Order: sequence, then C-alpha cells, then structure tokens
Amino acid sequence: QVQLVEYGGRQVQAGGSLRLSCSASGRTLSAIHMGWFRQKPGKEREYVASIVANGDYPFYQGSVRGRFTISRDNPKNTIYLQMNSLEPEDTAVYYCNPVSIWPTTPKNDYWGQGTQVTVSS
Repeated sequence: QVQLVEYGGRQVQAGGSLRLSCSASGRTLSAIHMGWFRQKPGKEREYVASIVANGDYPFYQGSVRGRFTISRDNPKNTIYLQMNSLEPEDTAVYYCNPVSIWPTTPKNDYWGQGTQVTVSS
C-alpha cells in the first residue's frame, strides 16, 4: 500500500499562485501514472490534472488548462501542482492519487488527508 500526503495549501487572493506537493511512502511512484483531484465545498471530488510515470504527457481539466502545471520528481517520490492565476472557483481540498484509467479516473484505493486551498476574491 502507498501512503499519500498532500501539503502546501493555504488561503490566497484571486490572481495569486501557490504550489502543492504530494509525497508518497510505502511504494515507489516511478512506474505509476499520478493525478491531482479536488473536492469543492458541497461537491463531489473531481479530476484536475494527471501525468504519466516518466513525467511526460501532462493532461488537464479544461478549467485549469493554461493556469496549472503538474510535474513530478520520481527520485523524491513526489508530484507537484503549480497553481497560477487562482480563482475563487479553485477553492477546494486537493488530493493526489494514482490514475486507474488514463487520464481522469483515480485508482481510489488510498486517499491522503488532502490540503485545503482557499481563494478569496
């Protein structure tokens, strides 16, 4: 089993930026496609972005494309989400998870605690 820990979320003004991190332990992620997901207040969890095991072919949900960048550092067993031009609609708890069906479906076995991002207008 893999343990996932997300961190870096905080309150930020609209138009601002921040970088989220997801670190894993218990299993290497070097051969695993990974994704970011988020849960907005009162809503179901939704797909945000994903990246294949070697770091190529990033993929994004339409509303974040051009604003967010997903990346990974396999030696550190960590994935990142750089978030620019943040909007109030980005307010959510953000999670990482392995991708089960490329590019949008999480494996859904092990979820971390998530990290809260709050964007104020």
